[in-house]
Amino acid sequence: MTTANDYSDDNFWQKIKKFALKAGREVIEKALWLYYAAQRPETPAWAKTVIFGALAYFIMPLDAISDVIPVVGYSDDLGALAAAIGMVSMYITEEIKEQTAQKLQQWFS
Repeated sequence: MTTANDYSDDNFWQKIKKFALKAGREVIEKALWLYYAAQRPETPAWAKTVIFGALAYFIMPLDAISDVIPVVGYSDDLGALAAAIGMVSMYITEEIKEQTAQKLQQWFS
């Protein structure tokens, strides 16, 4: 079982850099929304626990559907990220979405 304790910033950024194009814009967008929300001091501890749990699942090398399987490999990651977003959406601000859009523009343009 993956928990928030399995998360690390280094592992998150390594996975993002290595697999951004393969995972696709939508998965990376959701991961960045959560990451940036967790960095805000206004985000409460319970929400950060949810966020880091989802991001830990995202960065784990072995998960329910292997990330090496074309197309469907990141569908479980997207599901975990979407579930976390549903729980903490009130902490994903327009500022976070803009910050994410800028980062995505750098990577995907």
